[in-house]
Amino acid sequence: MMQNCPTVFIVDDDEEVRDSLRLLLESVGLQVRCYPSATEYLEAFDPSWPGCLIVDIRMPGMSGLDMQERLAEQPIKPPVIIITGHGDVPMAVRAVKAGAVDFIEKPFRDQILLDSVHRAIEMDAKQRGEAMRLSDIREHLGRLTPREREVLDRVILGKRNKTISEELGITLSTVEAHRSRVMDKMEADSLSQLMRMMLSLE
Repeated sequence: MMQNCPTVFIVDDDEEVRDSLRLLLESVGLQVRCYPSATEYLEAFDPSWPGCLIVDIRMPGMSGLDMQERLAEQPIKPPVIIITGHGDVPMAVRAVKAGAVDFIEKPFRDQILLDSVHRAIEMDAKQRGEAMRLSDIREHLGRLTPREREVLDRVILGKRNKTISEELGITLSTVEAHRSRVMDKMEADSLSQLMRMMLSLE
């Protein structure tokens, strides 16, 4: 099973439910992994593995809600789809408010679940893409010297080169040289792009 492929993780204590969900998802070409309990899933959890999570809200031991709360502590976690019995709707609403992307009442039509899974996988890809972009920006920032960072901080505040020169006690040409190196190291094509990078870290 390829770890770089989006995977649907199914967590349900009912083996028949796990098997039927697996067959449904695999029938449309999705990669699936099943776990009989929240504890077993959390023990195997790998934040680098893309995909989404289908979890029953009521399970012996750790509930789907409890597992969701544990996952919320992770910087990167899969989007969660809650499946629930009719009596669990208030709990499912709580789960959605806590960040679940969807809750689906049993019994459900196959297409409803498949649509939800595809949305969740798309959401996960976007979240991972954004996380990677922010990681790249932080990596570029780490290449700056302390003086270049001082210049960058003032540029982002909209200060002119002359003002930066006076505040830092360096020549105008030195400020310009630092600005040029900042643009190169940050791999920014324009000042507006540089500002958007920095604003995205706030």
